[in-house]
Amino acid sequence: MSASQTSDVPTLLVKIFGKDRPGITAGLFDTLAAYSVDVVDIEQVVTRGRMVLCALVTPPPAGLEGGLRATVHSWAESMKMQAEIISGLGDNRPRGLGRSLVTVLGHPLTAESTAAIAARITKAGGNIDRIFRLAKYPVTAVEFAVSGVETEPLRTALVTHAATFGVDIAVVAAGLHRRAQRLVVMDVDSTLIQDEVIELFAAHAGCEDEVAEVTAAAMRGELDFEQSLHARVALLAGLDASVVDKVRSEVRLTPGARTLIRTLKRLGYQVGVVSGGFTQVTDDLKDRLGLDFAQANTLEIVDGKLTGKVTGEIVDRAGKARLLRRFAAEAGVPLAQTVAIGDGANDLDMLNAAGLGVAFNAKPVVREAAHTAVNVPFLDTVLYLLGVTREEVEAADTHDED
Repeated sequence: MSASQTSDVPTLLVKIFGKDRPGITAGLFDTLAAYSVDVVDIEQVVTRGRMVLCALVTPPPAGLEGGLRATVHSWAESMKMQAEIISGLGDNRPRGLGRSLVTVLGHPLTAESTAAIAARITKAGGNIDRIFRLAKYPVTAVEFAVSGVETEPLRTALVTHAATFGVDIAVVAAGLHRRAQRLVVMDVDSTLIQDEVIELFAAHAGCEDEVAEVTAAAMRGELDFEQSLHARVALLAGLDASVVDKVRSEVRLTPGARTLIRTLKRLGYQVGVVSGGFTQVTDDLKDRLGLDFAQANTLEIVDGKLTGKVTGEIVDRAGKARLLRRFAAEAGVPLAQTVAIGDGANDLDMLNAAGLGVAFNAKPVVREAAHTAVNVPFLDTVLYLLGVTREEVEAADTHDED
């Protein structure tokens, strides 16, 4: 039948609600089966132990609708549930063109912010088709399936107001690509790890404050990265190479980093890092975390001492974007299927080149330019932006322990 024909076919909406318990769904359809109806659509939601089960079905043979209604109400009463049956025409209203998934992270997620988001979706011309909770901790994460508006204008309408709403929002196009193999590439300093590696080296050289000041200016975009890199590394000249092992031991992973990488690898994703820091640390992280790719600058060491210089290709702002493209080509992943995560101005080209650029606890200039921002200190919350639920993460962890 065409859409116009199905819109004229009579249907019954059977709604059951009450305390959830095993056997409700089977019991309802056993009851309906006695009346030879066909199922057009089903939807079931359970919230805090309360169930709402909706079944859209064709009417029974002529003369039997009254019996069906009485039987369903009687069955529902026997199960201590309530029933409602509504006559109508056709299937659900067709979803509009333009389908997107809107992920909202709240810490907490307030009713006020939820109302503001829903109103903004409506104002942009979208309709909320479904809402699904992805996680309840360490943040509340919910996903809105939206139709009726293209992804880019919806993203603009929502992400630009996320800070006002007091939440983090990501908007991506819905479709099969959401479950396709992807590549995730992240910055290292203040993203994968909590530290700035050059400052760890500087602490051993006694010039930490001076280096930190230059680093902060570079991350704010006030200084050319390559010039600032050479200026900071020059301060490390003469430092004994044995300090490399000490710095590696001092590196602190960001909370949720191991969970993020472990889960991504289980899903078949490839994961890499690019850093304006140093291979002396990133190579160690690659081995420890099982990363697929890693690239950074290399501190020159001669006769057991740091020379105050770097060797090889400089990994700067443009270099990070170039490496993202190189990693994607090597992984066989289209650039549109890549995710980039970073916090500083030198991550901006990479974030903009990726299919999804995530600013993680980033500087204001980065938050404003990225596709989305995460402003909670848990790196594994990025999983929710990819549609992975907390329950899926925990189930995979439990399976591995078994």
